[in-house]
Amino acid sequence: MNKTLSLLLTALVGSLCLTNHAASAAPLRLHWPQDTSGKAVAQQPEKIKVAKFKDDKACAISYTFDDGLQEHYTLVTPRLNKLGLKGTFVINGSIINPDKNHLKDTTRMSWDELREMAAAGQEISNHGWAHKNLGKFPLDVIKEDILKNDSAIYANIGIKPTTYAYPNNTKKDDGVKFASLNRVGTRTFQRSLGGHSNPEELDKWVGKLLADHDWGVTMTHGITYGYDCFKSPDVLWDHLEKVQKMQDKIWVGTFHDVSAYVKERDSTVLNVKQIGKGHYQLTAVCPLDKKLFTEPLTAVFEDGDVRKFDVWQGKRKLNVKVKSNQLIFDFDPFGDVINVRKK
Repeated sequence: MNKTLSLLLTALVGSLCLTNHAASAAPLRLHWPQDTSGKAVAQQPEKIKVAKFKDDKACAISYTFDDGLQEHYTLVTPRLNKLGLKGTFVINGSIINPDKNHLKDTTRMSWDELREMAAAGQEISNHGWAHKNLGKFPLDVIKEDILKNDSAIYANIGIKPTTYAYPNNTKKDDGVKFASLNRVGTRTFQRSLGGHSNPEELDKWVGKLLADHDWGVTMTHGITYGYDCFKSPDVLWDHLEKVQKMQDKIWVGTFHDVSAYVKERDSTVLNVKQIGKGHYQLTAVCPLDKKLFTEPLTAVFEDGDVRKFDVWQGKRKLNVKVKSNQLIFDFDPFGDVINVRKK
């Protein structure tokens, strides 16, 4: 193999690698439309695409909170619940209190508090049993740190974490490869939301996410105490209230949900065939593990009068939203054939 061909193949393989970060919409294969007799018809199908983010929102934000601090339960979770928002809490099992009545560290949460948070829809994720830095410990120690925390979270909460946040944000190739096994994503990028944050720069950050149609992941430690705590917690509360009011444009999802959506979106091929006038048949092909990746994808169908269309996946009628000349609906990328048909 000559050097030029080798470089081309390397670039191609690199372009196919999946990452956590937001990318372009899923690949879309359009077949020439056919009528029921199998002959090609004159017009091409209307535009059908997989939305970049859930519900065709302009951008996504995932709020992550590190190290299992007690005020993540007493302060953060009540605010999120009140606003109808979901966050991701990455914890170290070795410093979590057994329960509220047996506190070994009053600055940390307890397992019963974490169970309560998980039951309310907040994500509890893996940050290593003892916060082992991937750059400072051998792989066998890192493996034990990850697996022991998986087991502790599952034993105490009943949910196996399928995301992971690197302690100290330090990454090493062999550790990243292991940490990524049987997970929808690991936190490979983030921006600090804490002591150096102020309303102006947070507004600017949100504005850029909207303009770039991007996914932002925050990392917060202390609220009123501890590492990188806020000068005033009102900075966080006011920011969350602003974002909550913009949910028509912003998808605030757990790190798990957005990670899963992005990987499914970037891995799914949507084959589209027109069967006669006003009838489109969509077949989704997704090579990922359907037991691990369970997030529905959003499709956008454009037509002059979308109100005249119904959408079915197999025998199930899908809920649709109408926005201008667009029909928006969620579908299962591992499910049956989708039929978009005039009523």
